[in-house]
Amino acid sequence: MTAQIISGKEIASQLRAEMKEEVKVLNSKGLKPGLAVIIVGDDPASHSYVKGKKKACEEVGIYNTLIEQPATITEDELLAQIDVLNEDPSIHGILVQLPLPSHIEEKKVIERIIPEKDVDGFHPINVGRMMTGQQAFIPCTPYGILKMVQLQNIEIEGKHVVVVGRSNIVGKPVGQLFLNENATVTYCHSRTKNLSEITKQADILIVAVGRANFIGKDHINEGAVVIDVGVNRLESTGKLCGDVIFDEAKEVASYITPVPGGVGPLTITMLLQNTIQAAKQTQGVCS
Repeated sequence: MTAQIISGKEIASQLRAEMKEEVKVLNSKGLKPGLAVIIVGDDPASHSYVKGKKKACEEVGIYNTLIEQPATITEDELLAQIDVLNEDPSIHGILVQLPLPSHIEEKKVIERIIPEKDVDGFHPINVGRMMTGQQAFIPCTPYGILKMVQLQNIEIEGKHVVVVGRSNIVGKPVGQLFLNENATVTYCHSRTKNLSEITKQADILIVAVGRANFIGKDHINEGAVVIDVGVNRLESTGKLCGDVIFDEAKEVASYITPVPGGVGPLTITMLLQNTIQAAKQTQGVCS
């Protein structure tokens, strides 16, 4: 068996084409979705991510504004900036690029963005709504993973989903999303004993631990769907790789995502989707 590769790049391209048409319709009705991105300091990786978000917005026709602040900005000044954007009717989504300098508390910043503009899906109110199956903005990477699996017509209901990783950004929310779709979900993490015994029970295995080549074929049930969320750079070669040993896993899995080109392109795509949704909700449209 050789796994079918799930191309996040192709799925993202398809979804963005649909979004572009949707934005045109909204524009014709006088509604232009708007996203504001705040970046603090000059971390190269953060600036690269922000550049990708700007390009994606332009691709689908979303108005976007980038607010660059020095690393010396105070917490109060940053919170005041968010307050201004919360009140700005032309801005439907607000994103503060993480990480932030150590003197700024991320929790305060996330909670300052009003839930209606929290297109990252990190505000506790959106997290709570997602947990209880209500309308909510869903964190972009978990949202992209779910969308990817659904668009491949992979059955979720009644399946055993094993999530390796328990971060607030990916692990915890992605498990909840699949639980909401009637899967049986097991979480594993750094203190899980006999990890491979559990991962080998998975119909769908989602790996998000941030450790290069952590999961091999001995962890994977034959015919399982393997979603690799990790993005790691190997010191020896400088190449990007996932948390899963791709060449091993593809020999036992039925479907697998590559790194790069798998989950990554869906993350920014779902940010665009959340921004469009936020704009629609200002006019009482919920889908």
